[in-house]
Amino acid sequence: MAYYQLQEADYDRDTVAVARGLLGKYLVLRRDGVRVAGCITETEAYCGMEDKACHASKGRTPRTEVMFGPPGHWYVYLIYGMYHCLNIVTEPVDQPCAVLIRAVATVTGLEDSVKTDGPGKLCRAFGIDRDYNAETACGAKARLWIEDRSLRPSDADIQAGPRIGIHYAGVYRDKPWRFLLSASYADMQSVRL
Repeated sequence: MAYYQLQEADYDRDTVAVARGLLGKYLVLRRDGVRVAGCITETEAYCGMEDKACHASKGRTPRTEVMFGPPGHWYVYLIYGMYHCLNIVTEPVDQPCAVLIRAVATVTGLEDSVKTDGPGKLCRAFGIDRDYNAETACGAKARLWIEDRSLRPSDADIQAGPRIGIHYAGVYRDKPWRFLLSASYADMQSVRL
């Protein structure tokens, strides 16, 4: 069955709205003829140079250059020298914003025991590393993309709260820009894989 692959216009919007809207969508990877897919269950919004938790708050650098580019591209970086984190760039060119994909559930194409309940675990399970940085998530050439499979979580299925590990971010520390999908909704999605 064919599903709608999100396109640049879907990401060229308010970052907080995109972060919330990605819950229930599917992260899909095509690798060596195998499709790996999982329902997105947790995201965080990072909203430009004013947001002290956003990498772009330190200005334009070789690391953050992709965030200043067009929406719908992957921003992948390494933390603690060992964990990759996957973000999708949002908003227009020169407005450096992105959404961190923190977790997926009901994954197909991987062993059942593989953990994807954290950004580092997700990237390790999917085999995502900096080779994906700056690649498009849109169109036929994409190796990694997000699909809309039509079902929408209700407001009751979504929780919002502060982002994790950003104690240094001043007034941005407590912004409710982390979104979580209820476990019961994510479990129901296994039938759509």
